[in-house]
Amino acid sequence: MSDYEPGDRRPIASRKLSWVKRIASLFVRLKISPNAISLMSVVFALAGAGFMLGTEAVSSTLLTRVFWIAAALCVQLRLLANMFDGMVALESGQASATGELFNELPDRVSDTALLVALGFVAGSSPHLGYAAALLAMFGAYLRAVGASVGAGQLFAGIMAKPQRMFTLTSLLVFLAAAPASWSSAWANAPIGPAGITLAVICLGCLVTAITRLLAIGRKLRGVADAAAL
Repeated sequence: MSDYEPGDRRPIASRKLSWVKRIASLFVRLKISPNAISLMSVVFALAGAGFMLGTEAVSSTLLTRVFWIAAALCVQLRLLANMFDGMVALESGQASATGELFNELPDRVSDTALLVALGFVAGSSPHLGYAAALLAMFGAYLRAVGASVGAGQLFAGIMAKPQRMFTLTSLLVFLAAAPASWSSAWANAPIGPAGITLAVICLGCLVTAITRLLAIGRKLRGVADAAAL
């Protein structure tokens, strides 16, 4: 058992669900490493990115819909892996600083893969995909800065990871269900639902970055004022 105490964790309500706890306990009994679960989140994200890119390579409407749904499923599996790795680490006593590194780095790879891939589908723009990935990483960087300077882990913001992945999943399900005539229409348009979604994610990530930066400033000023008393 490890005596390492992890820092602030992202508040996730679904951790309290009974089926989630049972699955986490099953992983512990099966001796599945939390770091392995963290790495699986990257595998799911890369698979999701591959399915998104695959929609541009197939001509069958049915297969395209299957790819969109598969991509949406991979996004959700990525999120589940992100949740279970921490739960398994704590329950099995394997929480460690190395584990937190495994928790953070796969997230950056996963976000980048999914957002950049979305920039290359019909009705989107690679520039928006790269911008969304950079802004998502910048928000995570500010969270890390906050922790390093004593402000704590700040998960605040309208477009943190759960919101980004919810927005992305909603788009993928919409694209899977949209009539074929709509798909052909926005394929030739300057920007379609995918591009609009990336623009929304970019704007949300920018607001999130500003929110976190202001929150860090407030916390540090509060610490300084308390020290001066």
